[in-house]
Amino acid sequence: MSDFKRDPDLCVVTCALSGVLANRNQCPHIPYTPVEIADEAKRAYDAGASVVHIHARTPEGGPTFEPKVFAEIKREIRARCPIILNFSTGTIMDDVSQQIAYLEESKPEIGAVNMGTMNYAKYSKKKKSFEFDMVFPNPYGKILKLLEAMKRAGVKPELECFDSGHTQGIAPLLDMGALVAPYQFSFIVNVLGGIPPMIESLQFQTKIMPPGSDWEVIGISHGHWRMLASALVLGGNIRTGLEDHLYLPNGEMASSNGAMVEVAARMTRDVGRTPATVEEAREILHLYDVPAGREAAKDVGHARKSEATVHA
Repeated sequence: MSDFKRDPDLCVVTCALSGVLANRNQCPHIPYTPVEIADEAKRAYDAGASVVHIHARTPEGGPTFEPKVFAEIKREIRARCPIILNFSTGTIMDDVSQQIAYLEESKPEIGAVNMGTMNYAKYSKKKKSFEFDMVFPNPYGKILKLLEAMKRAGVKPELECFDSGHTQGIAPLLDMGALVAPYQFSFIVNVLGGIPPMIESLQFQTKIMPPGSDWEVIGISHGHWRMLASALVLGGNIRTGLEDHLYLPNGEMASSNGAMVEVAARMTRDVGRTPATVEEAREILHLYDVPAGREAAKDVGHARKSEATVHA
């Protein structure tokens, strides 16, 4: 580790590029292929993001967990920019063998882990019916398999908590030694079945989490920008992108993930904070403490030296 001291004015801006549910009928700018995802990652990086959250999609837009697709996404992004990679491991299936495979093969710096089971639904007030209605199962056995794979691969876990019970529920994992401090949390708000989009939700979640943890807010759909503003004021990091919301604050549909990050970065500066660079984000999130983070930093450094030589 370096002698880096956390500057509370620095904010890690993450961009969630596509998610698993949003499609081009809802927004024509959702990326599907590895090349499209990488192009969006570059736009996010240029706009001020230091981390991208990745879901893999088929060319037709469906979800895929094929390790070769995640590997291709990593190659394409690395060819464009040094942004930090955060791979989702979310699945409604009990079998997480593919998730384990792409974590161990691609070794992203960060792996997102859903920390509890919940009702996962979307309700239409206009139709008076559910758009979808399911249970998102994440029992401890499933969580432990993913955490063990991340430990083997040297990947930093990001703990995705949709409700306060998910945050409190890490206690057995701490006691077992399945998680190692310092911890990194993502607090998701405004998912039906989860905690509501209120500043009190963030205050409560940050009170429950272990002291010294780093955290970000993920504001889903309406209220997205207000929740980002709340996190900025409370000292947290923020996440934006077309997975979380499709619209700019003025109500216009975003033309790219970069357009979403531009607003998030401007908001960060407007409250007197600064979007963290990739290097600063690596320090803040303690990615130099894990092998995948050190290797990624080394690979990026080599790539920059090679590029400098070519252009010398």
